[in-house]
Amino acid sequence: MNKVTNPDLPLPTPRSHDADELAASILEKLIYQVGKDTIVAKPHDWLRAVILAIRDRVTDKWMESTRKTYEAGSKRVYYLSLEFLIGRLLRDAISNLEMIDAINKALAKLDVNLVEIAGLEPDAALGNGGLGRLAACFMESMATVDVPAYGYGIRYVNGLFRQEIADGWQVELPENWLAHGNPWEFHRRESTYEINFGGKVDIIEEGGKEPRYVWKPAERMMAEAYDTPVVGWRAKRVNTLRLWSADAIDPILLDKFNAGDHIGALQESTKAETLTRVLYPADANPAGQELRLRQEYFFSSASLQDILRRHKQQFGDLSNLPEKVAIHLNDTHPAIAVIEMMRLLIDIHDIAFDEAWDMTVKTFAYTNHTLLPEALETWPVPLFERLFPRHMQLIYQINAKILLEARKQKGATDEAIRQISLIDEGGERRVRMGNIAFLGSHSINGVSALHTELMKETVFYNLHRIHPDRINNKTNGITPRRWLKECNPGLTRLIRDVIGDEFLDDTEKLKALDAFAEDSSFQERFDAVKRENKARLSNLIGERLGTRIDPSAIFDIQIKRIHEYKRQLLNIIEAVALYDQIRSHPEMDWVPRVKLFAGKAAPSYHNAKLIIKLANDVARVINSDPAVRGLLKIVFIPNYNVSTAEVMIPAADLSEQISTAGMEASGTGNMKFAINGALTIGTLDGANVEMRDWIGAENMVIFGMTAEEVEAARADGYNPRELIEGSKELSQALSAISSGVFSHDDPGRYADLIGGIYDHDWFMVAADFDAYAAAQRQVDAIWNDRTAWNVKAIRNTARMGWFSSDRAIREYARDIWGAL
Repeated sequence: MNKVTNPDLPLPTPRSHDADELAASILEKLIYQVGKDTIVAKPHDWLRAVILAIRDRVTDKWMESTRKTYEAGSKRVYYLSLEFLIGRLLRDAISNLEMIDAINKALAKLDVNLVEIAGLEPDAALGNGGLGRLAACFMESMATVDVPAYGYGIRYVNGLFRQEIADGWQVELPENWLAHGNPWEFHRRESTYEINFGGKVDIIEEGGKEPRYVWKPAERMMAEAYDTPVVGWRAKRVNTLRLWSADAIDPILLDKFNAGDHIGALQESTKAETLTRVLYPADANPAGQELRLRQEYFFSSASLQDILRRHKQQFGDLSNLPEKVAIHLNDTHPAIAVIEMMRLLIDIHDIAFDEAWDMTVKTFAYTNHTLLPEALETWPVPLFERLFPRHMQLIYQINAKILLEARKQKGATDEAIRQISLIDEGGERRVRMGNIAFLGSHSINGVSALHTELMKETVFYNLHRIHPDRINNKTNGITPRRWLKECNPGLTRLIRDVIGDEFLDDTEKLKALDAFAEDSSFQERFDAVKRENKARLSNLIGERLGTRIDPSAIFDIQIKRIHEYKRQLLNIIEAVALYDQIRSHPEMDWVPRVKLFAGKAAPSYHNAKLIIKLANDVARVINSDPAVRGLLKIVFIPNYNVSTAEVMIPAADLSEQISTAGMEASGTGNMKFAINGALTIGTLDGANVEMRDWIGAENMVIFGMTAEEVEAARADGYNPRELIEGSKELSQALSAISSGVFSHDDPGRYADLIGGIYDHDWFMVAADFDAYAAAQRQVDAIWNDRTAWNVKAIRNTARMGWFSSDRAIREYARDIWGAL
């Protein structure tokens, strides 16, 4: 009998949060689960013991949440994401359990330093950037606002690579975050599902009945579940992050092994292990592309099998699936789940095609995160059909239904029909995953107001015309627990001192801080917190890189995935122009500035990796030039991750959000910086538009072309060369870079990179350069009036409360999932 349905079964007493009992629990874990005596225990032993003790207390709340959901028959949300950039979990769990004082007292009794051991916890390498971090924030907020939820993803062994910098170049190394196990997770051996690839489809004719289609796969492997509890603020609810690991059905082929083919005997295990080894395998070659498609299907199929199994176990059949289940696709990566759901409903659960499609659309929802057509994912039809023959049949069947219905609509041109088709017929025939996600979902949302409107006008124009009620906006948010309370305890204490604790439960209560923005005493305290955070970052840089930076300088920070549309290149070129100006005009009163960069480039993205090299080359020259007199420094911090962000963001004076307008869906780094009291220099792109509306344009530094102006310039035959020749600073900076001033060992290294700006400049670097340089001098002027700067910084923190992931999740739950 299921334990949840039997209230007479005795349950263990929840673990105490008392400091003395907590200390005893930690000691017990150290001895009986870690297997160490206190005399010989090392810091990593204590870390594991503390995590296990805290995990017990999280588990008490987890079981309570699970029972409550089951007994109430509540609707569950299932969030499918290829990334969950969760970072370190210990501090998050302690804070959300409200056990900070208790754990500090307990560890003091054991002569253990929490800061020392917490710093040893590895960052889970389960994501790349904003997409994965948003998923992590959403998981925490779903628990906080009491939405029953599972997150589904892949348990990557190495995840995204560890980035090292060798002679200025990015070097990718394995990120062995699981090398010593993961004490937070629970292995669920009973939650194991078969995942299939390739083979053929047999048709079975039965008199008087619809034919049945049976997939006979050529490859089979197993997906095994590992669960990590995700605790919400004040432990109101604990939800589940379920990650899938791949295992071979036959881990060793004994006949081959005994015949001496020891490597061949392990080929099935190797194939399975490869599937969950690395996040985003390089897709510049066919093998990498196939592996990525296999990964997307692997976790989507396992997740759907798990969802349907759980639903039938509780409710008996699938007739009420849309009423009790909401499945959310975080970007196009899990879009194949739409087709897999159809296969499972029709082939396994014997539901008719039309009914299955209706159930699927009512159950699924989809968040789009990009306006870049190439990021919507398409797959060659031959590859898709070879791996998923049954799914390809269903795609054609769904496509026929959709196109026949679309033809009946007024104004359905041939071009419109071609654009909404699930198959791109232009050139190599490809399966369009964005169209599958759109048409297989009842709700499609953008992640900022600007992005949502541009979706309707660009990538989903024709789909929006046939389904005008589906696209809606849900502006992103960040969890204020990790991105204010935990990463910036000094600022959190200051805010609590002046406005009380209400903002801890409702971030919009930060508005009360506005009244103190012009209070000179509060400004001094606010500025002192920022100086402490800058000193901490300076120490980290000194320890990691041996580079000294001055905490009294402006800390001008751009941290994000390295991509041309995010325009790190614009920032570097402006640094070169500023370098020239400082040397040419030493008599001027230059504001000391440290430009800090961090981020990873995709292994096969040549220009992005070249931009990293350029940043390091420019840093080498500028940082060693005595003529600069320390007024400008450039620092690239390797291996950017959540823990590094938690140090950099509270220390930022200036937040660089300078993407080409119309290309950044939302951004969440912009929100994290602003709530920690950094001023934004940025374009009117993504959520910057809404941030301006909430913060006030006077408290940001906005520059550059709008999305409409960018589109018009491209349509009118934009000529970057003319602009470059008309801008003395820009032309000199580009000439210096392309001629080898910063690359004496290889003078032509950047010729093509800079030549691209002259020739086509798709990302409008030349078009926005003069405005950007002027905006940076505006920043200098504000910085020189420290009172004015502090007023603006305080208003940033005070007015950012709306950009909480709690608010975003309540909107999702109310408007899309029907879960509140």
